[in-house]
Amino acid sequence: MMEVVHLDEASAFRWPRASVAVGNFDGVHRGHQALVASAAAAARAGKGTSVVLTFDPHPARVIAPDAAPSALMTLDQKARTLAALGVQVLAVLPFTSEVAARTAEEFAVRVLHGALGAQAVVVGDNFRFGRRRAGDVAMLRQLGREHGFGVVEVAPVVVDGERVSSSRIRDALVRGDAAQAAALLGRPHCVEGRIVPGEGRGRTIGIPTANLDAGEAMLPGLGVYAAWCWPEGAPAAAAAAVNVGRRPTFGAGEVSVEAHLLDFEGDLYGRTMSLSFVTRLRGERKFAGADALVAQIRDDILAARNALERPPPVSPWD
Repeated sequence: MMEVVHLDEASAFRWPRASVAVGNFDGVHRGHQALVASAAAAARAGKGTSVVLTFDPHPARVIAPDAAPSALMTLDQKARTLAALGVQVLAVLPFTSEVAARTAEEFAVRVLHGALGAQAVVVGDNFRFGRRRAGDVAMLRQLGREHGFGVVEVAPVVVDGERVSSSRIRDALVRGDAAQAAALLGRPHCVEGRIVPGEGRGRTIGIPTANLDAGEAMLPGLGVYAAWCWPEGAPAAAAAAVNVGRRPTFGAGEVSVEAHLLDFEGDLYGRTMSLSFVTRLRGERKFAGADALVAQIRDDILAARNALERPPPVSPWD
């Protein structure tokens, strides 16, 4: 089981021969997975411990909150995803204005050397750190020579001729391209939240839905999606047709997430649920009335069945 620690000024966590992958790891996409794999390989070679160092909240929320991007996953999702990759320790550094003000050397000395006792530090080729992002990989190597840790630089992972990045994934999601986001993540984009009561309109038209309170999660663009649904505690995933939209047929309102679970019976209110978006079936449309909407939803359900032939092998709750 992966150990999770929160770093502070008073504590030093020194695991045997720690190999530390450093980054935001927002989405734990295929590029991040390459960092994790490299840290794990270095840990095995040195008979040490594989560690991921991440930041919470995302540094942009402290440095430039008005321009901060939506997070692709919560810290809890990040921890579960990294644990599934075999990471032994997740070290979370609370990111504050004081941390943002530290120089690159202070970060290396206090956190990498002092708190973590890193033997190897694993970063991407575009890694920047310290106040005003002044530190780069070359500076990290020099600091490593001074403080006793090596540096492993990992090349970017490229898909369709471009490097994989969290920004590229967000762009795909904004376009509603769930399939492209999944290709970059290495799995479908997953949103989690609690099931809350809705207006009950779906049940009155014979197509009940579970309404997900997704909080501040990054949602894909408006439309109807084929998705795998995992109610927490359920033995298996359920296929679902999911609407992300404003329900324009009944008067546009706030964006909601409504999932019609196929071949599922049971009360979901109050339970936590995970939705993994596989592909977009269509964009959001306004219909002439309830009958036209119901006819389209039945077509959407059939399309979702056809798109979801193979269930995901692992529950996001494992």
